[in-house]
Amino acid sequence: MDSVPPILKLFAAIQRRFHQRAAVNDVVGQEAAKVLALLDPLPELAGAFTRCEHPSTRHLDGALAAGESGDAELLAAIRPVALNLPWRYSYATRDDAPGLEENMAFAEIVGPEAPYKCGTVCLGFTLIGPETFYPPHTHPAVELYYVVSGTASWIANGVSSRNPPGAFILHPSQVVHAMQTRQEPLLAVYSWSGADVKTLSAYTA
Repeated sequence: MDSVPPILKLFAAIQRRFHQRAAVNDVVGQEAAKVLALLDPLPELAGAFTRCEHPSTRHLDGALAAGESGDAELLAAIRPVALNLPWRYSYATRDDAPGLEENMAFAEIVGPEAPYKCGTVCLGFTLIGPETFYPPHTHPAVELYYVVSGTASWIANGVSSRNPPGAFILHPSQVVHAMQTRQEPLLAVYSWSGADVKTLSAYTA
């Protein structure tokens, strides 16, 4: 009988993706290696994973169904816990983007306010519904994304690129970045590192 808790299986699957990327000695690989070091050992569990009712979770089935077969292990690890992750929208509502708060959410599993409480590194998921624009924003933390499903447009400092599942995207501290999804939702792992992982993102426009 398998006694490993589902959330620890999820951590292990994420860590394997980061280990694979850390084997390449470039700025992205170095950030992946730094995050792995900060997560070893995993912080003590200080909160609970309970069912979340955030409206954005209606996009989870579509996001998981759109995942690449090459990431079957990670997708299989997400499914049992997806609805129990602490999904929330951390920005104020916007008059120019009605309903955005119902189509986008973040689930931080390691971090200052996460179930695995830690003040030096964050790890979690970003979920964005189809045909949704995540407006330009910035934060002090260095951010590394791993795309689980969905090919969106990623914009950083005004330069746009299409990043498919399996891609890693690095956002240096304070870089202005945004995302635009198309017909499919976006599900991505993110990590935050650096001197300040407590200050939340802020919209710049």
